[in-house]
Amino acid sequence: VQLQACGGGLVKAGGCLTSSCAAFGNFFSINVMGWYRQPPGKQRELVATMTSGNSTRYKDSVKARFTISRDNAKNTVYLRMNDLNPEDTAVYYCNAEVTVVTDWGTPRFGYWGQGTLVTVSS
Repeated sequence: VQLQACGGGLVKAGGCLTSSCAAFGNFFSINVMGWYRQPPGKQRELVATMTSGNSTRYKDSVKARFTISRDNAKNTVYLRMNDLNPEDTAVYYCNAEVTVVTDWGTPRFGYWGQGTLVTVSS
């Protein structure tokens, strides 16, 4: 399974960006897709996730500004980021938990996409 992320870039404070992440490969279903970020010098943190049943979870500081959405037919997750501020500067990573079918069961695996850099200037 591979996750291909697009988006990121340089934007001024107050601006907006949309990132997308598509999952490719052999899997039965995608359970959760989401976005994490790693600000400079800090640990990776959850930004937003969405389950296959459309339940969402957001980091408190982005809840009113970011929107996560999914296109299940395209195995793609999106992150719309509005009203960006310099504290949102980070490498953003896509994540997906998928179920695969094997001879011995239906295990779940987690995958990470390549990071995309979002830089917000003041």
